[in-house]
Amino acid sequence: MRVLVVEDEPKVAALVKAGLAEQGYAVDVSTDGHHALERIGRETFDAIVLDVMLPGQDGLSVLRTLRERRQEVPVILLTARGSLEDRVAGLNLGADDYLAKPFSMSELVARLKAVLRRRTDTTSLVQSYADVSVNLATRDVTRGGVRVPLTTREFALLECLLRTPGSVVTRVEISRSVWGYQFDPGTNFVDVAIQRLRRKLDDPFPVKLIQTVRGTGYAIQRDP
Repeated sequence: MRVLVVEDEPKVAALVKAGLAEQGYAVDVSTDGHHALERIGRETFDAIVLDVMLPGQDGLSVLRTLRERRQEVPVILLTARGSLEDRVAGLNLGADDYLAKPFSMSELVARLKAVLRRRTDTTSLVQSYADVSVNLATRDVTRGGVRVPLTTREFALLECLLRTPGSVVTRVEISRSVWGYQFDPGTNFVDVAIQRLRRKLDDPFPVKLIQTVRGTGYAIQRDP
């Protein structure tokens, strides 16, 4: 899942990005409200961690704009102001949760997971394709009834491919979705990750699901 962190304090932004990345989230960072709104308008994020005290357009203003645009992406507000009035103001504008600074990464991760669970339809928590079943809440994966143990990054990679079965997902799209940064054509880290996923998800089974689209990227086979 892809998360946008909107935070102007470099140390806090780096801490949040590293902590969420350890949990398998692809994390992008914006340092001001205007830039964040531009990115949200042209890119897709599964959740936003939004600091209230931002230069230029503050976090509450960003949140108000998002909800006026009817963009319902989950938002967790971060602020050094922990008063009841501030919390109520954020929640009334449509924030999904509120976390006062200083905070622990474990608490932020727990709140993010809870927000994503609340916003996800119960029926869509488990996704199935062919003989593969993926539980987005528990991150359990089975194929043909056999549990497939995946690392956090491998799970994110499979989730990325399963969003559009039968359609090609480019290396650039995979890099951005799974790792949160632009793909460098001089590296092969996407291909190496695909190979590792194949060894677990494809090699032990007669039908191979992950297809290579030469020169472009990868796809989950449409009609296995």
